[in-house]
Amino acid sequence: MLIDLRSDTVTQPTPAMREAMFQAPLGDDVLGDDPTVNALEAKAATLFGMEASLFCASGTMTNQLAIRTLTRPGDDVICDYLSHVYQYEGGGISVNALASVSLAHGQRGKLTPDLIREYIYSPTDPHKPLSRLVVLENTVNKGGGCYYTVPEIAAIRRVCDEYNLLLHLDGARLFNALVETGDPIEAYGQLFDSISICLSKGLGCPVGSLLLGRADMIRQARRYRKLMGGGWRQAGFLAAAGIYALDHHIDRLKKDHARARKIGAMLEHLPEVEEILPIDTNIVIFRLPETLLAADYVAQLETKGIRGISFGKHLVRFVTHLDFTDEMLTEMETKLQSVVVS
Repeated sequence: MLIDLRSDTVTQPTPAMREAMFQAPLGDDVLGDDPTVNALEAKAATLFGMEASLFCASGTMTNQLAIRTLTRPGDDVICDYLSHVYQYEGGGISVNALASVSLAHGQRGKLTPDLIREYIYSPTDPHKPLSRLVVLENTVNKGGGCYYTVPEIAAIRRVCDEYNLLLHLDGARLFNALVETGDPIEAYGQLFDSISICLSKGLGCPVGSLLLGRADMIRQARRYRKLMGGGWRQAGFLAAAGIYALDHHIDRLKKDHARARKIGAMLEHLPEVEEILPIDTNIVIFRLPETLLAADYVAQLETKGIRGISFGKHLVRFVTHLDFTDEMLTEMETKLQSVVVS
């Protein structure tokens, strides 16, 4: 039995999701008449209490469209140095938006109001770019799945309003945070100028992310999506998966979190594990000793039928998801104990 915990992006559509996809009515999304895409976009906007949304191929695309739409060339974007928009989007902020980046060093990738204030440039200083946009990530991937609460975000929003800054959320795993905090979804629509949510991670869709925001902002983002080659035709097949996921796969994320914590309990008994980051959602990150490279350990895991990824020189990451079962969890304990560390 192969246990693939490299990411929650490895999930396969469930039989019920596949059936919903095959039954979806279709049109041409570039021409605006794919009814299933339109239904997904309307559903997501309503869910968050925002005016409009845009269905895209990936979270990187929705993040980059948001940054490009909300900034002007020469502006500055404030984010944490661990954030996905900086670490894993190919330098897209500089390429797509022609903007600079100020990298804060928060606790496990989370920003605070005081930390943000430190990176806001004076608009009267001609030597500096204009601070324009703050980007938060929820949950924080490289922070081990830690999350913001609505009160924490509200405090950041007040700083943004004070300094006339816009606020974008990379909500790739936002629903993982929501099932933990119990915060109302619509509160996010009131706090952010734009939100990106990913459908192809814990929600289990094969492809797709959504960008949400004001109607005029989404119209501009749609133009940039076309410019980037992101327009697609009968995308309703994929949108139907998104509708199904939003209807059926949110509450079940709690199971992924419970299984992640059980993995953490297993790791506590392994001599090669020196530290385990707090397990807040579905991401497990642990540290190996200086004498053991993560790449070598991951290769050893592969021989035992467990797939993880090296997340640094001595860090390994597992991510639980809907295709990781209790049976796999039981088998994983035996396999972990059989790894030979030289």
